Amino acid sequence: MRNQEEEEYKKKEKSVGRELLETLLYIAVVIFVCFLIITFVGQRTTVSGQSMEPLLQDGDNLILDKLTYHFRDPERFDVVVFDQTEKDHYIKRIIGMPGETVQIIDGYVYINGEKLEDDIYGKEVMISGMRAEEPVTLGEDEYFVLGDNRNYSRDSRDPGVGNVKRSQILGRAWLRFWPLNKIEFIRHQ
Repeated sequence: MRNQEEEEYKKKEKSVGRELLETLLYIAVVIFVCFLIITFVGQRTTVSGQSMEPLLQDGDNLILDKLTYHFRDPERFDVVVFDQTEKDHYIKRIIGMPGETVQIIDGYVYINGEKLEDDIYGKEVMISGMRAEEPVTLGEDEYFVLGDNRNYSRDSRDPGVGNVKRSQILGRAWLRFWPLNKIEFIRHQ
């Protein structure tokens, strides 16, 4: 009887050990797959400042989609992250497309002389159009970007930022994963 109890105990011990090993292996595979995705498909970034409020808040953590723009060009109203300097990445919404002329008149965006009526993302009327108070014609690989909180955004209106070249765009904002109570896919259109 004692040998039988010992054998059952050893079987349970092996069963628990096997389950633990399988669980650890599963966790390792999940971590490895996440690493591959974040390294080659996406990129993590943190929102700094209030320029994209109310959509994104200061301190939000995002995952960028780095693949989409290998298969199609950016579209109007996409929320993109781009290199401004080697160290600085900006997150803004595309407003002007390559070849278009953008101008800000009385706080509103005009594209090729027509008011952009479906621009529902600007939090309020812009106080200053800065360099876009005069017509800004975009090159064939350039985009005009604005923050959603336009009066508190350093964007294409600012000569220090200017037009964003296609090569500067790192990717499209895809998922907010932090803070946990605000996890959501980013809306673009």
